[in-house]
Amino acid sequence: MIGTAAMTAAQTAEMRVTGRRASMVPGHVASKLLGLKPEDDDALARISIRMHWAHGMTQGTIRAAIGRAGLRGPAAAATHFALMWTSDAVLYKGLGISPWPWEWSLEELAPDVLHKGLYAVATGAAYDRLT
Repeated sequence: MIGTAAMTAAQTAEMRVTGRRASMVPGHVASKLLGLKPEDDDALARISIRMHWAHGMTQGTIRAAIGRAGLRGPAAAATHFALMWTSDAVLYKGLGISPWPWEWSLEELAPDVLHKGLYAVATGAAYDRLT
């Protein structure tokens, strides 16, 4: 939850500075996986927020598994980021939500990498501190 909160705060600050709108990708993922049909953009936004938090919290279990395997610190955070980011990219492509990341614009790629990187670092620091 700490990583998700850190990522959410960073995203909120970044969007205020850049004017970028919130991503609806989490809502599209949840809708496809759960067979939901949001009535409008507001419904999709509500689904996106819930999926964002659910995804962040479940990804924390991957960091716990990495820690149980004996990795700590920067190596664990890098491993966590690589697993999370790669699996997200494959999921988005597999669901038909987005093209492969190398086809994304810099404006799409940079925030995704930076925010998920922050998530991995914050989650890792919290895990290492708690264990």
